[in-house]
Amino acid sequence: MPKLLLTSRGTYIIDGTYEIFDKPRNQIKWAYVITASKGVPDISYLNTHRQRMIELGWNFTEIDIEGKNEDELRQAFKDTEAIYVEGGNTFYLLKAIRESKFEKVIRELLDKGVVYTGSSAGAYVACPTIEMATWKRDNKFDHHGVTDFTAMNLVPFLVVAHYTSDLESIIRPKINQAKYPVKILTDQQAILVKGDKIEILEDKNIKSK
Repeated sequence: MPKLLLTSRGTYIIDGTYEIFDKPRNQIKWAYVITASKGVPDISYLNTHRQRMIELGWNFTEIDIEGKNEDELRQAFKDTEAIYVEGGNTFYLLKAIRESKFEKVIRELLDKGVVYTGSSAGAYVACPTIEMATWKRDNKFDHHGVTDFTAMNLVPFLVVAHYTSDLESIIRPKINQAKYPVKILTDQQAILVKGDKIEILEDKNIKSK
């Protein structure tokens, strides 16, 4: 039964309230995929998340999937119990996923019970497409040559991260035209997927900034 947690902010994965493991998060062997951060100029969020994970005693290994092949990824994720795919440039991340065959490896891991968690870009690439990354007017990310937005299709819906009410008029027409169901997430929300069960979670203690 595949288990996934998709969020707007990495803070939810690190500090949020959710039930997906049978033991505390700091007793889980994590793989922290930081590839998407290589496509953005400001990585202060990455440093903040890394420091918070250290403070909480997480057992994690940072992994950059770019430039790796299937066998190298299998070795990198050996004995991993959970994977956290960090946010950043969705297009940069998707390009690295395709070139490294990460999707094939992650599907193998999900079948073995490894939990997939992803924030923002890490959530988008789990969807059927990353078209949502083009919906907001302020989207200025370099597409890095990505014109086919087909993603990993680990879940049967699309996610809109960092939703605020002022975005409603911008994204509603896109949602109405989308081929797949769309779930919107504020920075205090997450989607918990356990097999066929899909649940929207909310933790108001998660900071939006």
